[in-house]
Amino acid sequence: MKEKLKKLKKQIKTELEKVPDLTDLQTLEKKYLGRKEGELNKVLKSLKDLSKEAKKEVGQLANEIKVDLVKLIENKRQQLEIKQVEGKLEKEWIDISLPVEKEKGNLHPISLVQYELEDIFKSLNFMILDGPELESDYFNFQAVNIPADHPAREMQDTFYIKNDKDKMVLRTHTSSVQVRAMQKYGAPLRAIIPGRVFRYEALDASHENTFDQLEGLVIDKDISIANVIATMKTLMKGIFKKDVTIRLRPGFFAFVEPGFELDMKCLICSGSGCSVCKHTGWVEVLPCGLVHPNVLKAGGIDPNEWSGFAFGLGLTRLVMMRYGIEDIRLFNSADLRFLKQF
Repeated sequence: MKEKLKKLKKQIKTELEKVPDLTDLQTLEKKYLGRKEGELNKVLKSLKDLSKEAKKEVGQLANEIKVDLVKLIENKRQQLEIKQVEGKLEKEWIDISLPVEKEKGNLHPISLVQYELEDIFKSLNFMILDGPELESDYFNFQAVNIPADHPAREMQDTFYIKNDKDKMVLRTHTSSVQVRAMQKYGAPLRAIIPGRVFRYEALDASHENTFDQLEGLVIDKDISIANVIATMKTLMKGIFKKDVTIRLRPGFFAFVEPGFELDMKCLICSGSGCSVCKHTGWVEVLPCGLVHPNVLKAGGIDPNEWSGFAFGLGLTRLVMMRYGIEDIRLFNSADLRFLKQF
């Protein structure tokens, strides 16, 4: 009986080496290890005719042989599966190393300047924050001191989204993140928020309905307008690599008190007058001022203890000054002749 089992094992191993594919392997496995008609089980059925001692000895050998054969068949199966996959890959192989005529992309000019600004402000210990472009009426208007009946809404009541719960609007300024930032980080706080904003505008060389801003917010003690001017001069010099002439004009913005318009001398025409500066020699760059007490309260900050300043930088217009671009509409035109220059 022992010799019969050893001979069967040798026979299976010999046939196993010649198996060409998974289908033949399955046939061989069923032939020798099948539960009902398998050759090994036929041998084991004859154990009943042996003595108790011989039955124990032969049965142990049979189990060992069965375990060995199962391992051999499993190893063979893995080899055949790998061979099958390799054959399929060889048929479907594509040489990805072949040269492809494809132009490399490049950053949009607004992105280039935005990243520069972020580096400048990070050097001044400002955080870089973000906020949703689809904003609630509360954060876009009410939280920054612009209630529903405020006349300042007239220019900004623009693209609303139908919503059963909240009145949602495509944000009209990045100032919508001011109160979000104060509620999350408290005081003191230094942060800028670059991003895209949307307004209903009559399009011309200096007006677009989709453009980019960069909001700045500083909350600390004993803040004055001198801090605004110093920060803006540092910013302009960092971007234009030279001193830039700026001026402050009184201006009303609901979320600051007092409020100012900060202008810079037009770099397109050097102050002589052109279509970009509307022939005034000056370009309005940003509104700014000291943060209104109502906005501080909305952010959960005590206006009797803390003060701050905020500004909304016209990022798109700043890029126009940086590169001497005369028409704001070029930025969203997707014209490759324009974009490839940067």
